[in-house]
Amino acid sequence: MAENPDTQTLIDKNLSFSIPAKHCRGRAVRLGPVLDDILSAHNYPSQIKALLAEAMCLTSLLGALLKEEEAQLTLQAQTENGVISLLACDYKDGDVRGYIQFDTERLVSQPLEPSLMALFGKGYLAITFDHPEPRGRSQGIVPLEGASLAEAVQNYFMQSEQIPTVIRVALDIEGEQTIAGGLLVQHLPDGEEGKERLHVRMNHPEWEHVAIMGSSVQAEELVNTALPLEDLLWRLFSESDEVRVMSGKPLVKGCRCNEDHIRDVIARFPKEDKEDMVSEDGTIAIDCAFCSKKFTITSASLNN
Repeated sequence: MAENPDTQTLIDKNLSFSIPAKHCRGRAVRLGPVLDDILSAHNYPSQIKALLAEAMCLTSLLGALLKEEEAQLTLQAQTENGVISLLACDYKDGDVRGYIQFDTERLVSQPLEPSLMALFGKGYLAITFDHPEPRGRSQGIVPLEGASLAEAVQNYFMQSEQIPTVIRVALDIEGEQTIAGGLLVQHLPDGEEGKERLHVRMNHPEWEHVAIMGSSVQAEELVNTALPLEDLLWRLFSESDEVRVMSGKPLVKGCRCNEDHIRDVIARFPKEDKEDMVSEDGTIAIDCAFCSKKFTITSASLNN
């Protein structure tokens, strides 16, 4: 494995790697303090806390696939008659945030480890990549099916993108700190990231080998903060000729809510709608769902 100057355990940081001989790329992540920061914004029950932790780990893995600094990845669940009415997470240049809106009364009747169907009903997962021009936006939507969100995201790459993909996510929510660890491995059969995939084969021999190795990762390995992710990758793929590892950007809670941004959003509404927002004291009260911050905007400060 290539030398990496930062060989300490990676917490709240993405790791990019490639296996050139097998035409594969991957991302690995382990979240700790940033995850606790996001989860602490709301008093989530254990089932919702675990789901959001998994979603944030997946968002961090997918966000690390972006190359441009201004690019953004959004993961959002659309549901019909589910306990959860909204799941929204996004990644932009290392900033991550996430939020879940749910029916408290209906959640009480669910087991401690409810299925995706129990939480979302007939749900769909939308994954959106927003790139700077000229690439623009691309989006894929897949049913929320399978045993986990990770399986649903894996299905997205197989169905919408036609990229052979293995995704594994593990959680440790029993201790004082919540830990989430994830691994994503993909096959790019023409050998270079960013090139058009002309001949995708789900059963390509070189991919079958890497997929078996990647799938063998244990949950305790992904969340073991004493095990550097570089060492874990070496354990999994040491039979390959070379594993190239590149440390990614630090991950931080980045809600991006502030008064200027809120004023800009309100300014886009028609005049009549803005007037309806104003209370008797001449202010507009805004609560940020992501971070629970409250903002009070005076109508006089808006550009009507």
